[in-house]
Amino acid sequence: MATPIVMPRLGDFMTEGTVVTLAKSQGDEVNQGEVIAEIETEKLNYDLESVAGGIFHPIVDAGATVAVDGLIGYVLEAGEDVPSPEAPAASARAARRPSPRRRPSRGRGGRGDTVRSTPGARRLATNLNVDLSQVAPTGPGGRIVEADVRSFDEQRKAAPAVTPSTPGARRLAASLNVDLSDVTPTGPRGRIVEADVRTYSDSQTAEQAPAMPPGLPEPSRSDPLSGMRRGIAQHMGESLRSTAQLSYFLEVDVTEAQRLRREASADHDTTLTIAHVLIKACAETLKRIPIMNAVLANGAIHYFDQINIGVAVALDDGLIVPVLRDVGNMDIYRISTATHEMAVKAREGTLSPDDVLGGTFTISVLGVVDGFTPILNRPQSAILGVGRSVQKPVVVRGEVVVREMMTLSLTADHQVIDGAVAAGFMRRLQATVERPAALFR
Repeated sequence: MATPIVMPRLGDFMTEGTVVTLAKSQGDEVNQGEVIAEIETEKLNYDLESVAGGIFHPIVDAGATVAVDGLIGYVLEAGEDVPSPEAPAASARAARRPSPRRRPSRGRGGRGDTVRSTPGARRLATNLNVDLSQVAPTGPGGRIVEADVRSFDEQRKAAPAVTPSTPGARRLAASLNVDLSDVTPTGPRGRIVEADVRTYSDSQTAEQAPAMPPGLPEPSRSDPLSGMRRGIAQHMGESLRSTAQLSYFLEVDVTEAQRLRREASADHDTTLTIAHVLIKACAETLKRIPIMNAVLANGAIHYFDQINIGVAVALDDGLIVPVLRDVGNMDIYRISTATHEMAVKAREGTLSPDDVLGGTFTISVLGVVDGFTPILNRPQSAILGVGRSVQKPVVVRGEVVVREMMTLSLTADHQVIDGAVAAGFMRRLQATVERPAALFR
């Protein structure tokens, strides 16, 4: 049986990827787990592995751009024919995850997807022509019950007609603030798919983009906004449009922290930087102010015990934010090692999808300026900007002395974090950094 090879989703905001190279040619034998193509997204490169063994049959060329879940090719059994283009999209999804076991309590959605539901709910859905994949379950064990089907049908009748869409298209539309009623569907059975939302968003962006002002000289070069730069532009622009961002600045004395990290580096034969000190200090402070380690999504504020800190890394063509997971349980030496490993992978282009997902707080270090205003990395609620460390005269206990000072800037979403809470976070962080002995234990 032909096994579809599809474009995987490698990030929350990914809608398409580019097949940079094909590692195998038409008719080559491949083994399960063998690399068959290199995929490039707005954030990273990824080696796509075959999900089965057999004969490789690509249906796209190197350089092609394919939507998430779009077909790249097939792995065929010996002597097997290539499936017709009308093969259902559900088979492509099945190639990426194990098929669920059939249970009597499960029904079918409109696209062939398995949906957990009661027999009564399935009978009622059939009578009312309701697609169970569109119904939100409220029954035990996440099952759809009759009341869910009836409620969905009543809401459908009361609401204006809406073009059906895939879950991925709805998530993307919400993130880009796109009204799905304005989007032209091209997916199976008249559904709106992610590529439709992206096409509409790009057309609106192009229409809204300011024209070249008159009087400017002829440009020496014009580069289209694409790849990582386009991803950064869209993500940052949407962050500012969808959040109430407010920034707070505080000057922190890092004299003692710098002394201790130099001594610890020599004692442990490693390289600790002030950034490692601040990551550890942030983790300890986030434990005490959990609202700073929360995200706003789906109309609710979600809190996390685990602290995953994203650390912004500058690349030649943009910026990427690898995530250090469970930093609250790391000592400063493990933080140093993990940060170095992530930075190397980022600059070599070998980050995996898991390396850039799941951040709950972000730190951005720009060591050449005194201070700056960082932009939130949605859906996170806070980001810390770190300026340079510089010696300057300050007043300590009534005397003017030279101390090493640093400006920290916190940007927080005022929808989630009030000003007093953000200010309290900064004061506690300042106290932790200025009395840093516990950070090096």
